[in-house]
Amino acid sequence: MLSVMDLHVYYDDSHVLQGMSLEVRRGEIVCLLGRNGAGKTTTMRGIMGLNAPSSGRVIFNGQDITGRPVYENVRKGLAFVPEDRRIFSGLTVQENLEVAALPNRDGRNSWTEERIFDAFPLLLHLKNRKGGSLSGGEQQMLAIARALVGNPIMLLLDEPCEGLAPVIVEQLGNIIVSLKSETPILMTEQNAHFALSISDRGYIIDKGTWKYEGAKEDLLADTEIQSRYLAL
Repeated sequence: MLSVMDLHVYYDDSHVLQGMSLEVRRGEIVCLLGRNGAGKTTTMRGIMGLNAPSSGRVIFNGQDITGRPVYENVRKGLAFVPEDRRIFSGLTVQENLEVAALPNRDGRNSWTEERIFDAFPLLLHLKNRKGGSLSGGEQQMLAIARALVGNPIMLLLDEPCEGLAPVIVEQLGNIIVSLKSETPILMTEQNAHFALSISDRGYIIDKGTWKYEGAKEDLLADTEIQSRYLAL
């Protein structure tokens, strides 16, 4: 579904990604873990086209999308939920969903309004509330729901649980797991314990390149990886 090969990304003169590679297959949740500043968000932005790579390749659903404009990637089925959520604070929950809706692809089960509210029952009771009046957890649910009404074939989630209460994190985890059979997910996360608990595989990134990759059981069993990168 997604292959990232030897990706290099600069911010001005700063060489942030220095050969990042990863893969996400159909039916998977894959987490990208590492310390602050390791390059997790830059990897997501490089894949999505928000920061054009200087070299390397990004292959999505059989097409080379390296450096392709963001709007084209969205139309082809790649959805990105950034860490700061970027919901429209002046629009209601329902209006946020309406402006993001896109046609279905490949005969998949469409993310209709009814299906969204079935998956996010909390949002049903908030549909007439302005986005800016929602709590952090409610905004995160809306951000993911808004990505889904675009009927994507893959989701990129950047720090979905940042700053959220444990009960909301648990709810989000259940929602994310329920999506993976239909929509594979690449997720960055500071909460390594949470990320590995719901992921199939993980990558450890440090100084702009991947250091370790493996099934979640292998990463959890490796005490050196835990002590150096995960702080479990």
